[in-house]
Amino acid sequence: MDAPLQDCTIEEQRGVVRFLCAEGVKPVEIHRRMFAQYGQSTMIQQQVHEWVERFKSGRTRVTDEGRSGRPSTSRSQKASSPQEYRN
Repeated sequence: MDAPLQDCTIEEQRGVVRFLCAEGVKPVEIHRRMFAQYGQSTMIQQQVHEWVERFKSGRTRVTDEGRSGRPSTSRSQKASSPQEYRN
């Protein structure tokens, strides 16, 4: 058996889902096959189901859609009161 493909991108996995979905493979079987190949780095079964539905609905791209709005940010220190956020 070939070595598992532990280092794979999410886009590569979505491409596998798209291909197997087009072949008529059920989502549970797609996840089983991917887990056998990718191991612990495989997307969860629910995500496989979601992507199968997206591809069945006509989606063709495996990359994330652009989003509007400001990217999330984090703070290194927690403010102890709402007043500290305003300063």
